[in-house]
Amino acid sequence: MLVDSHCHLNFPELFNNLPDIKQAMQNNGVGYALCISVTLPDFPQVLALAETNENFFSSVGVHPDYENIEEPSLETLLKLADHPKVVAIGETGLDYFRLTGNLEWQRTRFRTHIRAAIASGKPLIIHTRNAAEDTLRIMREENAHNIGGVMHCFTEDLEVALQAIELGFYISFSGIVTFKNAQSIKNVAKQIPLNRLLVETDSPYLAPLPYRGKTNQPAYVKHVAEEIAHLRGISFEEVSEATTANFFRLFSLAEKLRA
Repeated sequence: MLVDSHCHLNFPELFNNLPDIKQAMQNNGVGYALCISVTLPDFPQVLALAETNENFFSSVGVHPDYENIEEPSLETLLKLADHPKVVAIGETGLDYFRLTGNLEWQRTRFRTHIRAAIASGKPLIIHTRNAAEDTLRIMREENAHNIGGVMHCFTEDLEVALQAIELGFYISFSGIVTFKNAQSIKNVAKQIPLNRLLVETDSPYLAPLPYRGKTNQPAYVKHVAEEIAHLRGISFEEVSEATTANFFRLFSLAEKLRA
């Protein structure tokens, strides 16, 4: 069995087709999915997915790409996270690719999420793009090692991965690892400890081969796991077993709710 550790099932491309999405998950041995919050207004719909589907879980957080929106306070995040099916804080982090200029507001928002994760006892889901140095620095300054979490949709190099692992974080690979031009990411997937590895889709984005360019969905996480097994020279079953165990070890509240 596999777990899609990061997907956006509330996005219309997927939400409007949920029965087929869930059937495809079942057909491909994907037993659970973590539905990710990216803004406060969308959180109720994300949580509703988790509340109405026993094999879905929810996070709460505000993505770093969203500027000039309702800023999450520590108190707000803690209040919204106080629900048994909210198993994580995020996604949060830094993105210097899509936005430029004075991004101190991003760093402030990231710090708020780390503090909320520590206070709530729920792991972090971190997005970082073109910002690895600042991301790791803030993680250290805010003592993110006290709660841990996952570097989702990992696209950095091995050194960044190893530094994150030293801080108690897991490394999650998306469909990008199947792309022919993603040699650096393939190298990381080959070398990090198997007990620190997760798989995800980040659907509806980043569909793996052979579906690249199409709408992604949780069922396709199977192709991510197959590619990692190929890269590491181990069986698909070993990757499936390890990444599922890793997910439920990291998100311990999900383990308690496991159907």
